[in-house]
Amino acid sequence: MAFTMHSHSGQFCPGHAKDQLEAIVQHAISLGYTTMGLTEHMPRIGLEDLYPEELDDPEASLAALLPRHEAYLAEAQRLQRAYAPRIHILVGFEGEWLRPDAYAPLVASLAAHPAVDYFVGSLHHVAGVPIDYDGAHYARAVAAAEAAAAAGQRAAPLAGSGDADADADAVDLPLPARGEEAAFARYYDEQYAMLRALRPRVVGHFDVVRLLSAAPGRDVRAAWPATVWPRVARNLRLVARYGGWLECNTSALRKGLAEPYPARPVAEEWLRLGGRFTLSDDSHGRAHLGTHYAPALDYLAALGVTALWTLRRDPHPGAPAGAPKAKLVEVEVPLESVRAVVSKWT
Repeated sequence: MAFTMHSHSGQFCPGHAKDQLEAIVQHAISLGYTTMGLTEHMPRIGLEDLYPEELDDPEASLAALLPRHEAYLAEAQRLQRAYAPRIHILVGFEGEWLRPDAYAPLVASLAAHPAVDYFVGSLHHVAGVPIDYDGAHYARAVAAAEAAAAAGQRAAPLAGSGDADADADAVDLPLPARGEEAAFARYYDEQYAMLRALRPRVVGHFDVVRLLSAAPGRDVRAAWPATVWPRVARNLRLVARYGGWLECNTSALRKGLAEPYPARPVAEEWLRLGGRFTLSDDSHGRAHLGTHYAPALDYLAALGVTALWTLRRDPHPGAPAGAPKAKLVEVEVPLESVRAVVSKWT
């Protein structure tokens, strides 16, 4: 069986993606997908959070975000019912973590919607600046991280999560002050704050901070063993403790990187901890569905992975209005069963 736990459409993610959501679902069915997680981007809540393509009329762009999210949930539920005999649709969203005091309660509120099965816990910013948009913004994020480090500003409070193990892991690690080392350290500190607060079922593109870096293939375990790597390992330990999954996200391959997210050193540490992988194409339209799944499966197999994980919604396609949230059942998927479907695409 083939599946994805992370996807977007041009209908509800204009500017970043293409195609109507229903057309994407139909194409997934034609490819032989048996499960599809719909995870449009959550609404942002401040003018400072908008992307460049939204700035022609920022007030209107911001005002459109929440109604668009509500329209997405309605359409996702319609598609879940309409295509239930042919594909198992999960309804979710992709989270943001720009300002913890504002976004932590917002993500929790959105996740409480009865139709929402799960959310992808992602970061796309460092110190409030996008890191995966373009090179200019990435350079600004590095500079912002340097400035914060020089001022001794840490990404988030290091205590008080209510989780004794997480608080014990929130050690006062060295705060590198220069260049990409500072940006990577801040990224993983902000990610840790998000993980502690929200505990997402699926952790999105764990090491996306490397996408536009000077050396996307660098082994941070060897490059920054006293600063960045302890943060990576700390975050992985937390996800493993609460039972979250990392996605093997093939969008990294689509964007020209040699390995999917996460890179091999991170994946090896995750597996050493007994962590589980799910699978995502992070598609932004029909053309992205399943892209680079074959090399991603080879990558996972070389790491010793024999099974991936997805979710089944019970009941599916939905429950009557006013009913409690559906139960989610974890489903183990042999890697070779995914490969059997993917092999038919070539």
